[in-house]
Amino acid sequence: MTQPIRIHSFPLSGHSHRVELFASLAGIAHEIVTVDLAAGAHKAEPFLSLNPAGQVPVIEDGSTVIPDSNAILVYLARKYAPSYLPTDPVQEAEVQRFLSLAAGEIAFGPAAARLINVFNAPLDADFCKATAAKALGKLDAHMQGRNFLVGEAPTIADVAEYSYTAHAPEGGISLEPYPDLRRLLANIEALKGFKPMPASKVGLAA
Repeated sequence: MTQPIRIHSFPLSGHSHRVELFASLAGIAHEIVTVDLAAGAHKAEPFLSLNPAGQVPVIEDGSTVIPDSNAILVYLARKYAPSYLPTDPVQEAEVQRFLSLAAGEIAFGPAAARLINVFNAPLDADFCKATAAKALGKLDAHMQGRNFLVGEAPTIADVAEYSYTAHAPEGGISLEPYPDLRRLLANIEALKGFKPMPASKVGLAA
């Protein structure tokens, strides 16, 4: 019998959530190993043996250990849920483009703004909000006339963008100006196996 993958995670990490969300959506057997970031567990052994960078998430799939949320999404899709990663060259390139957006403007925009509000991170709030507006505007424009980011079905592109975009209000970023993006979030939330990310102490009222 195949052992479930182990996801080393932290509840308020959007990077961790996107991996947990995908495993749930794709029906991949898994168990969550919570890493106590507040106690510095991610900067000490045994976690550093899994990821010397000291960051969540990390997965263990038997003897295979993979850090980095987007890399994990690609691995899990290729191995367990190929429908989430198109083999058509154009669509696969589109998926990769959105993974880059998630690692770039989404990370430095809404995700970073949330770090300021939730974790008191010493970052430039104005820069984060300007970057967020640019990234969310791109996603909203792309979603006009679409149900998902790439093709007619959900892919890891949708999963990669979901967590920090849905929780942008925790960083003081309103989603009201982006109706087509909000429709994408609703479409993801309607999928079988959807798993929400816990709200932070600042809530989602902003």
